[in-house]
Amino acid sequence: MVEDDESLEDLKYLLGNMGIDILFAIGEGASDFETIKIFSGLPLICVKGRIPVLLELNLANMDNEKYYLTEKGLKLKKKMNSSSKK
Repeated sequence: MVEDDESLEDLKYLLGNMGIDILFAIGEGASDFETIKIFSGLPLICVKGRIPVLLELNLANMDNEKYYLTEKGLKLKKKMNSSSKK
């Protein structure tokens, strides 16, 4: 589960719909601004504006100018997938 101090609902509100779309895009293999834009369907300016939020919340990380989900990000994605199937 996601850390105790940040519930699933809290993180959903912090990320917003765009942040969630970006989280899922990175989780599906998008690793730079352009592919995140394509996978998420969001304008590039929105992607560039929301990535810092994912980084600050430790949901994503950047290595060699490529983004990937952290363990916390993967857990959140899995939790969101399972809650949407209910």
